[in-house]
Amino acid sequence: MITFLVCLFILIASYFLYGRVLERIVGVDAAAEVPSKTHYDGVDFMPLPRWRIFLIQLLNIAGTGPIFGAILGACYGPVAFLWITIGGIFMGAMHDFMSGVISLRNGGQSLPEIIGKYLGRGMHRFTLVVIPVLMILVGAVFIVTPSQILTDKTDLPYLVWVAVIIVYYFVATVLPVDKIIGKIYPVFGAALIFMAIALLGVLFFGDYRIPELTTLDNMHFNASKLPIVPTLFISIACGAISGFHATQSPLMARCMTSECQSRPIFFGAMISESIIALIWAAMAMAFFGGVEQLNDFMRENGSNAGVAVSIICDTTLGRVGSIFAILGVVIAPITSGDTAFRSARLIIADMIKYDQKPVYKRLVVSLPLFAIGVFIAFVDFDVIWRYFAWSNQALSVITLWMITAWLMRKHSRAVILSLVPALIMTYVCSSFIFVSNQFVGMGATELAYLYGAAMTAVISGLLMLKIHKDVKRGATI
Repeated sequence: MITFLVCLFILIASYFLYGRVLERIVGVDAAAEVPSKTHYDGVDFMPLPRWRIFLIQLLNIAGTGPIFGAILGACYGPVAFLWITIGGIFMGAMHDFMSGVISLRNGGQSLPEIIGKYLGRGMHRFTLVVIPVLMILVGAVFIVTPSQILTDKTDLPYLVWVAVIIVYYFVATVLPVDKIIGKIYPVFGAALIFMAIALLGVLFFGDYRIPELTTLDNMHFNASKLPIVPTLFISIACGAISGFHATQSPLMARCMTSECQSRPIFFGAMISESIIALIWAAMAMAFFGGVEQLNDFMRENGSNAGVAVSIICDTTLGRVGSIFAILGVVIAPITSGDTAFRSARLIIADMIKYDQKPVYKRLVVSLPLFAIGVFIAFVDFDVIWRYFAWSNQALSVITLWMITAWLMRKHSRAVILSLVPALIMTYVCSSFIFVSNQFVGMGATELAYLYGAAMTAVISGLLMLKIHKDVKRGATI
């Protein structure tokens, strides 16, 4: 319990300590004009209350990552607590806060636009293709997972739930942000928060023992093929750092009424998500009687984290509590799925400079996106998820380098705060290419890690050269 409590305390304290440090670095200006005022359109750019934006942002970024990812990460043992805590603060929260502020100060521009501004036209063209594809993948993934859970818990067939969720996604994507997202997310947010608090109470007052961190040994049942570095860093994404988050921040940057809201909305939502991931990782280890027993369960159930979630909720929270908890688990991916499609719509619209105020123009952009998303939803889920997980972390790499470029243009001494995470995540994604069977499949060999280091050096060198040239010629923020 001590390791868990220390990590929980550090996460909470970071909001008041490291969050304020980042505020000083960016120089939050309470008097600065914001996109909800300068670009108001009554659809995507409109002011909303801070508490409402926070809940929307939390639900946007949560998905199944801090739940399913945390359970899969828990199979590695208590070392998962370290990654959730350190990654969540110094990588994820910094990544979300900085990218959110940068979008806010660039008129609420979508992620490809601000990446293009700070990393050049080549990276802009690349992300204009990659990010919408990733958003459609997210939407497809989050059609499948909630449909599977709802099918298990009700008498309705799987395809019925798929149809219901797709219809909801379409309506939420097309309507103004305050009509559905702004109204029902607070209710959904309450369910998600209730789930986390209820499970935290179970951990504190139930007859469970949370394993302590004594070594950094890999306890995963398939440890030889799934090494901690880099696989753990890919498995637990949304609870630590996720490139998907930076695609969602511009949606909320368009609704904020002051730069002073950046820390609670961007940094605070990420820390909240890390806390949820920490609770689920601890619950997974404790509920099954230890890491070894958790691994046995996951092996027997094909590494299906959804089965573990259902059993944990049904057993620990009773009938009513389980309903609320499962509701939170279902809502998290649904609320990430709808804003993923919304984000894709806005990215495409920004790219082609297509006004989104008329509803028929929103339909023109949205219909093709949904046609592709529905098709992908019927592809083998395991295939979709494996490549989505790596692509998601690869996007975080690009965003971290964009933040580094922004800080260097700002001539900030704090550039080290983004540069180190950028280098680490570049290595994680590069080494994964050589280690994982999804790509080259060399396994956890010295040569695979050496190739990963070489790729990291090349990518980092080229990006630093580009950034240095831009700074030297006087490029501004």
